[in-house]
Amino acid sequence: MSGFGNEFSSEDPRCPGSLPEGQNNPQVSPYGLYAEQLSGSAFTCPRPANKRSWLYRILPSVKHKPFTSVPCGDLTENWNEVEPDPNQLRWLPFTIPKATEKKVDFVAGLHTVCGAGDAKSRNGIGVHVYTCNTSMVDRCFNNSDGDFLIVPQQGEILITTEFGKMMVEPNEICVIQQGMCFSVDVFGETRGYILEVYGAHFELPDLGPIGANGLANPRDFLCPVAWYEDRKVPTGYTVINKYQGKLFACQQDFSPFNVVAWHGNYTPYKYNLKNFMVINCVAFDHADPSIFTVLTAKSTRPGVAIADFVIFPPRWGVADHTFRPPYYHRNCMSEFMGLIKGHYEAKEEGFQPGGASLHSIMTPHGPDVDCFEKNSTAELKPERVAEGTMAFMFESSFSMAVTKWGLHTCQKLDKNYYQCWEPLRSHFNPNWKPGKQ
Repeated sequence: MSGFGNEFSSEDPRCPGSLPEGQNNPQVSPYGLYAEQLSGSAFTCPRPANKRSWLYRILPSVKHKPFTSVPCGDLTENWNEVEPDPNQLRWLPFTIPKATEKKVDFVAGLHTVCGAGDAKSRNGIGVHVYTCNTSMVDRCFNNSDGDFLIVPQQGEILITTEFGKMMVEPNEICVIQQGMCFSVDVFGETRGYILEVYGAHFELPDLGPIGANGLANPRDFLCPVAWYEDRKVPTGYTVINKYQGKLFACQQDFSPFNVVAWHGNYTPYKYNLKNFMVINCVAFDHADPSIFTVLTAKSTRPGVAIADFVIFPPRWGVADHTFRPPYYHRNCMSEFMGLIKGHYEAKEEGFQPGGASLHSIMTPHGPDVDCFEKNSTAELKPERVAEGTMAFMFESSFSMAVTKWGLHTCQKLDKNYYQCWEPLRSHFNPNWKPGKQ
């Protein structure tokens, strides 16, 4: 179903009429189902921010054995494992384990790279990668801490949720909001990135003078239709819950994907990045990358995001008398970048699909020497930029700390990254004179 934040309703066609008529919680629901509300906001939030859905399920989610603590692996919210590192950081493509050596599913393949804040106080973010090779079997994941924005880079993923199924391919994204159970099927060696946000939900950025249309249009977001399975699991079905930065597991004897019908505006959803309507400069100068914002999670400060999801899609470059690639920059925000495919325009070598970079708050960054020299003398004719490429950025107002896994354990940190700027030389000419304009 299409739309962003709409009031949706869906019922599995195998059970027509399974949505109650005229009320949410009848004394007896159709087909003998249980009514269960999933609240994504406080009851008293203003209507534009009020998020909830009603699920009509074969058994309620409360029917499970007690949760017990389980190992977190490389998933963490400990931002003080290692000393802070303000350097420009770049990672080579993160290793995907071979299925012949070890079977790793989505949850076991989660690794935290960096983050900040605290899930207990409902304010912060985590940046993770997932590297896996096998599907989740009789296991699901439920994040009590926040929302997952998932960016597949290699291999499509089939996500089964309580609301239905979504196939998500590279160059698409999906958002699984807080509290929603989901399971991930993969079809080979699979890798991607995750932006986790505590305490806020993603929304479309305000368009201001752009007007009523542009950037990511609401109609291009898709949410699943109802699908259920009435499946007993006598050997035990495992629900893994991320709670206050730790993992817990409980057992139940049935599949949690037993929702026959649902209605509401709190759903998982997906979006194809090729549908992004790109805004760009058509006269001179390089516009700020905020014009490429797909989704934002707002903070309480006007105009300042907990996190923005920004992309750098294929587009036309036409600016006159302008250095067209991204400018040299020091930023009061943290910038974590990943590459889904292709070559990023500011660094065509070294920054590879499946890798990443982090430019922390006020850490200088910008084009490497080859990019600068090439584009300082290039003929400024209209040209396609980033053709066949899709880079993205998780930008945050938080000063993100890198984990021990990110700095050491993954063994993918490119310790020579700084060298891409070393050959930059001075072009200063004290005898330069202004020419005729």
